[in-house]
Amino acid sequence: MNTPAHLLIGAAAFGVPGHGRIMGAALLGAVMPDVSLYVLAGVSLFVLRIPEDVVFGELYFSSAWQTVFAIDNSFLIWGVIMALALRLGWRPMTTFASAGLLHLGTDFVLHSGDGRAHFWPLSDWVFHSPVSYWDSSHHAHWIVPIAVSACVLAYLHLWRGGISAWGRVGFGSLLAAELWVASQWLSHF
Repeated sequence: MNTPAHLLIGAAAFGVPGHGRIMGAALLGAVMPDVSLYVLAGVSLFVLRIPEDVVFGELYFSSAWQTVFAIDNSFLIWGVIMALALRLGWRPMTTFASAGLLHLGTDFVLHSGDGRAHFWPLSDWVFHSPVSYWDSSHHAHWIVPIAVSACVLAYLHLWRGGISAWGRVGFGSLLAAELWVASQWLSHF
C-alpha cells in the first residue's frame, strides 16, 4: 500500500481522536516500516543525485537496501515490540506496534515482486503475492479501488470519531495524496 493509505488506515484502526499520544503512536507505527525507504531514496535522489531509474531499478533491489527493509518490516521484530508493549501494559507502545503490524500485514499480501523478507532474521524468504497495490499485471486495477475505498472509509471513521478541524485537514490531505498516487499507479503501471 501507499504510505498515505497506511497512515489513514492505521489511524482509523488504532488512533483515538482527541488523544494525541495514542493518535501519534498509531501514525508513527503506521509509517515506520516505510521510513527507511524514504531516507534511502531521498538521500540517493536528492543528496547523491543518483538517477531515479538506478535508485528504483537497482539500489531498491540491492542486498544492502533489502537488508534494511527486512529489519524494519520484520514480523518478528514487530512481534517482539508488541509482546513487550503488552507485558508493560503501555497503551501508546501497543498502539504503535498494532499499527506497524497492520502495515506489514497489508504489505505482505499486496507486494508482488517487490516484497520484503518479513521473517528476518530467521529467514530471507520473500512472499511474492499474486496481487499488487500498484502493478496492473498483478491485478492492481482490482486492488486500487478497494484500497481507495478503505481510505475513504478510514477518513469518514476519523471524521465521525471527532477529529479536530486540523485533523480533518491533515487526514483529508492524506486522502487526497492517496487518490493522486493511486491514479498515477493505474495510469502508468
